[in-house]
Amino acid sequence: MRRPDPIPPAPGQESVWDYPRPPRLERVSRRLQVIFGGQAIADTTSGWRVLETSHPPTYYFPADAVAPGALGAAQRAGICEWKGLAVMFDVMFGAHTAPGAAWAYPDPNPGFREIAGAVAFYAGPMGACLVGEMRAEPQPGGFYGGWITPDVTGPFKGGPGTMGW
Repeated sequence: MRRPDPIPPAPGQESVWDYPRPPRLERVSRRLQVIFGGQAIADTTSGWRVLETSHPPTYYFPADAVAPGALGAAQRAGICEWKGLAVMFDVMFGAHTAPGAAWAYPDPNPGFREIAGAVAFYAGPMGACLVGEMRAEPQPGGFYGGWITPDVTGPFKGGPGTMGW
């Protein structure tokens, strides 16, 4: 399948087609927040984002930026060719539970050691995921965990028919 034409970025936007492959890890000083069950369960100004061609950024929170008790026990999840072995967590707050809605790399590969134990969240099951004041939408398809904000443009990998590009 032919790769789609990138959508030209408007001023102030980034194109995911300008992101590298293999992916790159970057520090993020903008405030990152995850709201679940009506409460902020993760909040930081010291996060990271992973940038990979055709994917919106995936944001990671330091473990100490996640509210105590918001994550269930780690469950073996799978492997990323770039980051290594991942574990998944159920996200919980009060009577609310989102199974497998967060993940981490306890012992990532060398280029990603900085995010060892940091936690990422799928945007879809959360009440809101924020980058600064921008509310994120989930990356299509349910497999990838990127957050789509108004400052990134695609098209984005993950939806039907995108696995071949």
